Amino acid sequence: MTFWEIVLIGIALSMDAAAVSMTNGMIYQKISKYLILIMAFAFGLFQALMPLAGYFTGGLFSTIITRYSGFLVFLILGFIGIKMLVDGLKKSKEIMSHKEITNKPNFTYKLLFWQAIATSIDAFAVGIGFSAIKVSIIPAITIIGITTFVLSVIAFIIGKKCGDLLGNMASVLGGLILIALAIKALL
Repeated sequence: MTFWEIVLIGIALSMDAAAVSMTNGMIYQKISKYLILIMAFAFGLFQALMPLAGYFTGGLFSTIITRYSGFLVFLILGFIGIKMLVDGLKKSKEIMSHKEITNKPNFTYKLLFWQAIATSIDAFAVGIGFSAIKVSIIPAITIIGITTFVLSVIAFIIGKKCGDLLGNMASVLGGLILIALAIKALL
């Protein structure tokens, strides 16, 4: 497998992480540059670790993981998306009634952990495929991790710009995006 083929696989695998990064950019406007890098690193790390796990477990757990991966992604992203949607609608309602908003969403490491898992589960199957065709795994996962890191940073910046334009409705849109990704995982 060539370098460019692995880069294309990395781009394809990182699309969910990029969408979630963009959503994070819309929602968490006050996040520090350090946390943006931590977020991108976590997404890149998990996108690299899942193919590695798939590569070494091969066919051992492949049937179970592949069968239920869509459902797991649906549960995790669906839960996070619904929570963001409800919080965003609550904020909009408080603004309409001229109430003071005191509950701004916080970006937590726990949230990041679940986002990173949900966006990388499909990469496990890629690792199984890499094992079957004897791809050199260390260069492959390095390329996938770096690709995901870079695209996550870019997507966060784009999301932040959109969030600036959308204001308080960014939480609603972000929640809808995550719910759409959750439903897509079932299809």
